[in-house]
Amino acid sequence: MRISVSSDMDEPVARALLGQLRDRGHDVMTYGALRAGDDPQWASCSEAAAREVAAGNADQAVVCCWTGTGASIAANKVPGVRAALCTDAYTADGARRWNDANVLALSLRLTSEPLLGEILDAWFAAEASTDAEDRENVSRVNRLDDTTRATP
Repeated sequence: MRISVSSDMDEPVARALLGQLRDRGHDVMTYGALRAGDDPQWASCSEAAAREVAAGNADQAVVCCWTGTGASIAANKVPGVRAALCTDAYTADGARRWNDANVLALSLRLTSEPLLGEILDAWFAAEASTDAEDRENVSRVNRLDDTTRATP
């Protein structure tokens, strides 16, 4: 799987994230502080990583900032992206399963390396629900992108 990864800071957990993704066999594209010469601002690098997903150049993305909140907000502004800020494995599983999230947002401050492994295990193990109600909710969220673009 091809995954775009952004972080506004070159923190140990961000480096651990890159290592764990590569160890799992993923092709990783980096943005922000993880890529020399790139814009490290959370809004910019999160948008860049999310745009790769929206354009189909990446299957998923992981965006990071100190709390994870700004990274998730910026990523969610990109049409076609459903970013979820996950602080535990249960939330990561639910985000993939019920929300068909395609971008994982992480807090550099709250995520330890062991917790990172648990979150990634849950994220990659879960599949989008085929339940009609769950699919309708995801479709409704996707339609919000069309509504937002149509508004002047």
